[in-house]
Amino acid sequence: MLPAFVAKLCPRAELPARLAALARPLVFTNGVFDIAHRGHVTYLAQARALGASLVVGLNSDASARSLGKAPDRPLNNEGDRACVLAALESVSLVTLFDETTPLELLKLVRPDLYVKGGDYDVEQLAETALVRSWGAQARTLPFVEGYSTSALVERIRR
Repeated sequence: MLPAFVAKLCPRAELPARLAALARPLVFTNGVFDIAHRGHVTYLAQARALGASLVVGLNSDASARSLGKAPDRPLNNEGDRACVLAALESVSLVTLFDETTPLELLKLVRPDLYVKGGDYDVEQLAETALVRSWGAQARTLPFVEGYSTSALVERIRR
């Protein structure tokens, strides 16, 4: 028998029906989430607190590699990363995207709020202009200092 969180994994083709079943306001965020750590789970809990549902757009392995990270990243494959996120109470749905940015995915999801971590300038993101075009908001959440996947990987390698 599969764990209940597996039901939170959503192929893009199923998004319209699955999104219709989620409570609003709907919050959307995205990222690689390679090695989940305290910074990630704090951020996701804070994002969920801003709405009734949280959809996470997860960079596929190919998408993550296109972002210029180390050649061996992501360390965890997309299926494993998606399962870890889906197992979190704060996450309502996890879906993959292959593009470099989640613009096409955002067009499908049409969230009420787009959230990024404080290490981004939300005003400079194309995603912000897109979500504002249908009246949604975009904002950042404070970066949780001292928690970074890159720093964690470096510490493990030493």
